[in-house]
Amino acid sequence: MDEDDVDPPELVVEVVMAEPAWRRLVPRAEALARRAVAAALRESGEAGSVSVLLADDRALKRLNGEHRGKDKPTNVLSFPGLGDHLGDIALALGVVRREARAAGKRPEAHFAHLVAHGTLHLIGHDHLDAGEARRMERAEARAMHRMRLPNPWRGVPA
Repeated sequence: MDEDDVDPPELVVEVVMAEPAWRRLVPRAEALARRAVAAALRESGEAGSVSVLLADDRALKRLNGEHRGKDKPTNVLSFPGLGDHLGDIALALGVVRREARAAGKRPEAHFAHLVAHGTLHLIGHDHLDAGEARRMERAEARAMHRMRLPNPWRGVPA
């Protein structure tokens, strides 16, 4: 059997709509989240399952406190998984809405960027030092390009 006969690894993305107001901010949020995960993983060859929780600020504040010791909501959290489960991503509606508005970005584009960002964290990307941050930003920009969405880093001072 040659390489072309091998089925590509399967990617399963489960989206949990814990806060229904996401549907007003990002129409078809579930489909866009699935596209963003797939776009972020494309060049890595990684596959498996990813869950995406679309929650409110209160839920992300609680998760951020429990897992990072920070008593405030944040835009996105990532929790790496084990085996075929690549991990979990959680997003806060209010934070994402405020950030998109403040940056003059379409909520859909900011949402997709954050899902891609969270997905890259699941496969080992980070932004703790400048070199890692640049690599992660480039990977995010490529994922957004695959989705035909704007580069989230264009126009951002280095």
